[in-house]
Amino acid sequence: MNNIELENILNGYLKPFAIKDYCPNGMQVEGKESVTKIVTGVTACQALIDAAIENKADAILVHHGYFWRGEAEPLRGMKFKRIKALIENGINLYAYHLPLDVHPDVGNNAQLAKLLGIEQKGGLEDGNPNSVAVWGELPEPLTAQAFGELLELKLSRQPLHIESGNDALISRIGWCTGGGQDFIDLAASKGMDAFISGEVSERTTFSAREQGIHYFGAGHHATERYGIKALGEWLASEHGLDVTFIDIDNPV
Repeated sequence: MNNIELENILNGYLKPFAIKDYCPNGMQVEGKESVTKIVTGVTACQALIDAAIENKADAILVHHGYFWRGEAEPLRGMKFKRIKALIENGINLYAYHLPLDVHPDVGNNAQLAKLLGIEQKGGLEDGNPNSVAVWGELPEPLTAQAFGELLELKLSRQPLHIESGNDALISRIGWCTGGGQDFIDLAASKGMDAFISGEVSERTTFSAREQGIHYFGAGHHATERYGIKALGEWLASEHGLDVTFIDIDNPV
């Protein structure tokens, strides 16, 4: 497949132009024109690039790419080495950030809900059809301990649990994968019993305790590995491409 054709397919499916983001979505580094083998991963780190070279991939597809707002512009140090390796090996780099978070099927939020058995009901942000934070319900209410154990089982990572201060069962859950911890206040105002994100801030503790909502910090990487994996599986199934997901360990 032509590399521009691949970008058009991804853009048509993920609709990046419908959401304002902090980085460019789509092809970030151009490589060889013909793409037959793709490596997917959460972040375009050096280890993933090295794995793509070893697998003789023509393209890398990630959730976390490059050229973030506020990022230093010079190609030096780590950034230079990464991009140099891509260019020297003719590897195309495609990255989709918020469009992958919010996609209703392969998105990070949707895939986390599927993994945990949560029925997604809608967005937490009123009037925003592309709400980055969402909410849903468990089929059966769980204790906070049981829900924490479910997270650990499914994500292979023990979550940080900040207790709500009450013994109520968890049924209504808000979540935002990755760095969405500040949506906890919105979740509390909407009557959620618990909120999940990947990262935690110092202020998150007091938001949870003072507003009576459980908080589960389940890891930025751990909560976002499933969207990019599902996107790669969609490409393989719908477009016949050779796609390999490579999970580079990240404890954060």
